[in-house]
Amino acid sequence: MTVRLFISIILGTLISAVTLYMAFRNVPFPELVDYLLSINFIWLFPSVALVIVGFALRALRWQYIMGASHRIDFWQAFHPVMIGFAINCVLPGRVGELARPIVLRRRVDVPLTTGLATIVVERVFDLLMLVVLFMWVWSGVKIDPTIEIRFGEYVLNRDTLAVIFKGMVGASVLLVAALILLGLQRSRSVLNDMILRLPRLLFFIGTGGKEWISDRICHPAVSIIENVGAGIMLIKRPRRMSVCLVLSACIWSLAAVSYYLFSLGCPDIRLTLAEITAMMVIICFVIALPSVPGFWGLWEAGGVFALMLFGVAEKDAAGFTLANHAVQMFPVIVVGLISAWINGINIMQVSYQK
Repeated sequence: MTVRLFISIILGTLISAVTLYMAFRNVPFPELVDYLLSINFIWLFPSVALVIVGFALRALRWQYIMGASHRIDFWQAFHPVMIGFAINCVLPGRVGELARPIVLRRRVDVPLTTGLATIVVERVFDLLMLVVLFMWVWSGVKIDPTIEIRFGEYVLNRDTLAVIFKGMVGASVLLVAALILLGLQRSRSVLNDMILRLPRLLFFIGTGGKEWISDRICHPAVSIIENVGAGIMLIKRPRRMSVCLVLSACIWSLAAVSYYLFSLGCPDIRLTLAEITAMMVIICFVIALPSVPGFWGLWEAGGVFALMLFGVAEKDAAGFTLANHAVQMFPVIVVGLISAWINGINIMQVSYQK
C-alpha cells in the first residue's frame, strides 16, 4: 500500500466519521442504537438481493454501451463495475470511475479513453433518469419550505434542491451536446482538422518546433478524440439506446423497491413505494454535492430531510437512513472485493494507477 493511498483511507475514514457526527448530532445516541436494534433484519435479504441485481443490470447496460464499438461479455463488464463502485465507496475523489476502465483494459484490449467515454455515457443516462424522477417529485410532493437540515456548510431545504436540480439539468445539456459533437463523424472530423492545423498558426515557431507540437500534442489529441468517439458510438445506434433507456429505468426502479423492502422491517416507517422513491431521489440529489467517500453523513442528512417531509420523526428517520445506507453500500464493497480477487486485481494499486 502506497503512503498516498494509506493517507487517503485514513483521512476518508476520519472525515466520514466527522460528517456522520454532524448529521446525527441532534439525535440522542442511545435512542439511535435502540432504533437500529429494533429493526427486523429479515427484510435485509431481499433488499440486498435487489441491490446486487441492480448492479448486474448496470453491468449489462455498460456491456451494451461498450458493444457499439468493442464486444465484451457480461462478466468482463460486471467485475470492473463492481470493483469501480467498491472503490468509490471507500476512497475519495471518485477514483473508482477511473479504476473501472483500467481494470477493463487489463482484461480486454479497450483503450482507456474509450472506456472513460462509455462511463460518461452511462452517467448521462443516470442524469436523465434523475431529472425525470425529480420533476415527478417536485410536482407530486409538497416540499415544505420551512423544513431544513443544517449540515456543516450546507443547508438542505427546498431552495437547495432547486439549485441542485438546475445544475443537473445544465450538466445534462452540456454532456449531451458534447456526446453529439464527439460522437458524430462529421463534427469530429472538423475538430480533428482544427487541431492538426494548429501548428501552422504558430508562425513565430520554427519548423522543428511545429513538428514537435504536431507529433507530441496534435496527433495524440486526435487519437484521444477518436478513442472517445469510439466509446460513444451508441448515439448512432437507436436500438441500443432504447435498450439502455429501458435498463436505466429498471435499475432505478429496483433501487427504489430495495429501499422500500428494507423499510418494511423498520419501525415507524410506514411509507408507500412512491414516497420511498421520492426519498431516494432526494438523497441522490443531495449527494451530488461535494462529499466524502461513500457519501457518509450527507446521505443521512438528505434522508432525514426527505423523511421529515412525510412526517417521520427525526430519530426514526436517522435510524432508517443510516441502516439503509449500509444495506446499499456494504454488499457493493463485498462483491467488489470478490471480483477483484477473482480477477487477480490489487485494488490498492489500481486505485491510484497513472
